Amino acid sequence: MDSSEKVIHPIPLNRVKADDNFWAPRIRANHEITIPHVFKNCEKTGRIANFSRAAGLLNDGKRPIFPFDDSDVFKVIEGAAYSLIIKPDPKLEEYVDNLIEKIAAAQEDDGYLYTARTINPEDPHIWAGKKRWELVSILSHELYNMGHLIEAGIGYSQATHKQKLLNVALKAADLIEKDFGSGRIEGIPGHQEIELALIKLFKLTNNDKYLKLAKYFLDIRGSIDLLKYPNYLTQLKSDNPKLQETNALEYNQTHKKIIDQDEAVGHAVRAMYMYSAVTDIINLFNDSEYESAVNKIWNNVVSKKMYITGGIGSRSHEFGESFWDNYKLPNFEAYNETCAAIGNIFWNHRLFLLHRNAKYIDILERILYNGFLSGISIDGKKFFYINPLASKENTRRKSWWKIPCCPTNIVRFLPQISSYIYAQVNNCIFVNLFVGSKASINLENYKILLTQETHYPWNEDVKIIVSLNQPSEFTIAIRIPGWAQNRPVPSDLYHYLKPNSLTAILKVNGDQIDYQIHNGFTKIQRLWDNNDVIEIKLPMPIRRVLSNPKVKENTNKVAIERGPLVYCIESVDNEVESIFNIKLNDNDVLQEKFQRDLLNGIVIITGSIHTNNKNLERIQLIPYYAWANRGKSQMTVWIERDKINKVHK
Repeated sequence: MDSSEKVIHPIPLNRVKADDNFWAPRIRANHEITIPHVFKNCEKTGRIANFSRAAGLLNDGKRPIFPFDDSDVFKVIEGAAYSLIIKPDPKLEEYVDNLIEKIAAAQEDDGYLYTARTINPEDPHIWAGKKRWELVSILSHELYNMGHLIEAGIGYSQATHKQKLLNVALKAADLIEKDFGSGRIEGIPGHQEIELALIKLFKLTNNDKYLKLAKYFLDIRGSIDLLKYPNYLTQLKSDNPKLQETNALEYNQTHKKIIDQDEAVGHAVRAMYMYSAVTDIINLFNDSEYESAVNKIWNNVVSKKMYITGGIGSRSHEFGESFWDNYKLPNFEAYNETCAAIGNIFWNHRLFLLHRNAKYIDILERILYNGFLSGISIDGKKFFYINPLASKENTRRKSWWKIPCCPTNIVRFLPQISSYIYAQVNNCIFVNLFVGSKASINLENYKILLTQETHYPWNEDVKIIVSLNQPSEFTIAIRIPGWAQNRPVPSDLYHYLKPNSLTAILKVNGDQIDYQIHNGFTKIQRLWDNNDVIEIKLPMPIRRVLSNPKVKENTNKVAIERGPLVYCIESVDNEVESIFNIKLNDNDVLQEKFQRDLLNGIVIITGSIHTNNKNLERIQLIPYYAWANRGKSQMTVWIERDKINKVHK
């Protein structure tokens, strides 16, 4: 990037505090309920004891169930670190400090940290290989684990200023840098993650050896034929029995060099982590070839491979938790792993920082309120691994999963949400998300405080109060969401049935202003004074959404949205034999109502519909994220569309 142009960056977590009634309680519940719950399950399943076993402090003959078990502990530590930034907690900090002692004791002298081998190097897990790094390009997850170690070490040092875990991470990173590279071990990370971690480590230390290694790991993909590895396909099929040889290299995106890729394929989480790292590299190196590839892949996802909830990865575990063919988006069989939703948020945020275009925040917001948030129950103790768009009472959240990557990913992501609200470049502040919050922002030689007041996503009104010591000129760029511009997604994959004539209204100090939208933002540049007020009204009528006709699963079906939220019908609210027999006419009148005593307070959508036998029935819809919180239920997002031209009075 041109050194004369300042880089856009998010306002960090320690300078933004969410205090609304939607996200703040969830962030607080993550701290008080979810993190302790997940740590407890890491204890019960032996994940924490594995470090004591590797250190020789516990000799009970047990070992990790999976070679990636270490990563779950590292992710929860990272989540605890971000949570400690928001809310200091001596008890939680002491718990993590004691855990770090065990992790440090488990590290081998040269920096290697991988309990799946260290506990019993003569008989490690079958995916680990007989010696270090032997199966790193397949399923050992050695680099994946250490990537999450590095991210945890960085997060905990930033939260507490304690260096022990960071020093463990640095020692591991230095070993990886010594062992891997051109002329050394030329292995491809089997599950992308180390690339993201090394880039973060470079940003922390300014040591470019970590950045060079991250780029090396990306550049080498597609240059090694993994099918030549002994038992590569056999190992993959042991976990994904229906994965075909033709998809085996696509599984972890090694089928082509990254610069030659133009379509999202393979394991969705691996893909998101890789695309995120590639986008970081574009930002740092101004790499035009990488940028061209990433733009093509993003367009492919958003126009052909994404659910209305923002979920991605429609193929099941048996097929590799992967992307399917273009427009192949089944509803009952949708996989939509929660980790993939989180990875997709990571990627779209980085693309926004690269291109400064609100369309990426539009996708981020859609995922955040729908495809991600459905992954955790309202009480903070149960989780979805998969997030289908229809269910016949057979999909339930669990308090723990045998492979708990989603719960541990949720606890590290939730505390970070505040850092997505704002961004800054030069003297311009971007308002990306509408979340009640307070943000302290440094602009050149002065500080300002932005206070955002809103009941979003339930209410259409947002107020931003500007506080500063002296009048100052700068720009505030406010995102006008795509859904408020008659565009649910920035492609033709989904569209609204009818246009909405209501447009966003902006006022400054009570005076309505004319505005233009460029790249999804309207910029207000003026001499700001203390207690200036911006008011934003984002009309939230109930919208009917249709799919591109090429999505055969949604033929003659309609989905319902209001604001950023996708809605669904759940059988617990509807006294019908089967919700899948409900037909919604284009003229059926739907109404919204805030119901405080339901599901921690939600806006429900209700209406009267005519069934095939001419009876009038009442239906009720709830936000998709809130389904499966009240026991067994049928659920569907896409509703049969009754095209008969009825007019209800």
